[in-house]
Amino acid sequence: MRRLIIVEGLPCSGKSSAARYIAEKLDMICFDEDSCAHPADYEFHAFVRTEELEKFSDDEQGEIIEKSERKAEGFVVPLSDFQSALFDKLIQYKIYDFLPWETEKPVMLGKWREFAKNKRSGESYVFNCVLLQNPMCETMIRFNLNWEQSRAYIEEICGIIKAINPLVLYLKNDNIADSVKKAAVERGNDWLNAVIDYHCNGAYGREKRLSGFDGYISALKERQRRELEILSNLDIEYVVLDNPQTNWEAAYQELDKILL
Repeated sequence: MRRLIIVEGLPCSGKSSAARYIAEKLDMICFDEDSCAHPADYEFHAFVRTEELEKFSDDEQGEIIEKSERKAEGFVVPLSDFQSALFDKLIQYKIYDFLPWETEKPVMLGKWREFAKNKRSGESYVFNCVLLQNPMCETMIRFNLNWEQSRAYIEEICGIIKAINPLVLYLKNDNIADSVKKAAVERGNDWLNAVIDYHCNGAYGREKRLSGFDGYISALKERQRRELEILSNLDIEYVVLDNPQTNWEAAYQELDKILL
């Protein structure tokens, strides 16, 4: 039986639905992208280096130390445990949004190593978006690193989890704009404006001079192209489902053939 399945694909491709379907079908533990208790990811966490604690008051330092997970270079801080002024200070150290890459990369690789080391032999997991989407949003969209730099980082993660024998399921989407428009009706303009801003105003979007909805879609198309190329160059088992968004009943039937 599979011990780790990772569902990947662009936003609005159906990753969460597919991950839940797999978890229910195979009786696996599902961690979606917004899980704050993820065993291999730091959703809504900050990282404060030890030497940066001096920027906080003595009382604030005590609260941070008490509620955080101590690491060799600092503290992983669960932001949901903090409020008001201290939260406002800590948000500036949020993983995925504000840390420099040279700080964030070892923190994330360390989390993957902890997962691989501490995973219980009888537990099986379905993860959503932690192998490709999150790393690509950072390396490509936020920092504008090249394909090889993204691949090298993702390859490091694959090396860490290789012994678990993971399977990657990629939900390819040839109708990206239509999927995003459909999702925007459900999620609202605030969501759409936020993702446009993130993709167009990151280092990649600025370098490419992207703007608006079309700029966002352009970034997603390139991200998918890179992800599929990276996936084909990794030493990891993977399956690509072509356009499952057009017929989920058929897609789930195909999934059953792959997984059972």
